[in-house]
Amino acid sequence: MTPELTNPIFPAFAQSVEQVLAGHGYTPVLCTQLPGGATEDELVEQLVERGVGGIVFLSGLHADTSADPARYAALAERGVPFVLINGYNERISAAFVSPDDNAAVRMAVGHLADLGHRRIGLAIGPQRYVPSRRKRDGFVEAAVSLLSMDRSEAEGLVCSTLFSVEGGQVAAGALLDAGCTGIVCGSDMMALGVVRAARGRGLDVPRDVSVVGFDDSQLIAFTDPPLTTVRQPVQAMAAAAVGALLEEIGGSPVQRTEYVFQPELVVRGSTAAVRTEG
Repeated sequence: MTPELTNPIFPAFAQSVEQVLAGHGYTPVLCTQLPGGATEDELVEQLVERGVGGIVFLSGLHADTSADPARYAALAERGVPFVLINGYNERISAAFVSPDDNAAVRMAVGHLADLGHRRIGLAIGPQRYVPSRRKRDGFVEAAVSLLSMDRSEAEGLVCSTLFSVEGGQVAAGALLDAGCTGIVCGSDMMALGVVRAARGRGLDVPRDVSVVGFDDSQLIAFTDPPLTTVRQPVQAMAAAAVGALLEEIGGSPVQRTEYVFQPELVVRGSTAAVRTEG
């Protein structure tokens, strides 16, 4: 079960999960939550009625701290195995698979700091989502330790909007006004919005502003400029999620914990040394 498929990282996860499932003889069923369409709870009910063997949730309500986690306890009571990707909730007894969001942002900030940037901002999605909170916390820690910022100053350079191109544009406006020469983003789509906003102001990326994305979804290497980003280990995460699910389906108890995977910084053309005057 995935969110909308307009963000390329979601179909990338779906494809990887489906490949691993098919390799074990299962027929994958893809459910997409479209705006105005069926809710996660409605889709789950349809799947359970059809007798599915198990469910993989990708960036679902488990990642939303404002959502009631009791729905997952109820699903477990019905004997339906499930695993959760991207988003952790200690109140849900299940196997979780996540990238290390804290390390991801620290990598990005460290890369920009090595290039001489001292005024760096973070563009992320709504704070009610666990990955956004983790990236914010990682950013603040990195800004304090690597850039010698005060914690309050670092927190002031975090802009929460929407995980979309438009959200990135909005965040870029605020962060550029705050004097940022480097911007770290919570998704590649947001990063493309930051590039668009910078160009709208007559700024060049990366000569005037360096931009780092997150995901490394397909085609990002072919944008203009090719995007520096932090890669989610999609295939490894998908394999781990399916492995945990199959153990559960097979009747073997799976450890109720979070399996955290290390991301990788991929340096391309959207970052460069900070521009010096003169």
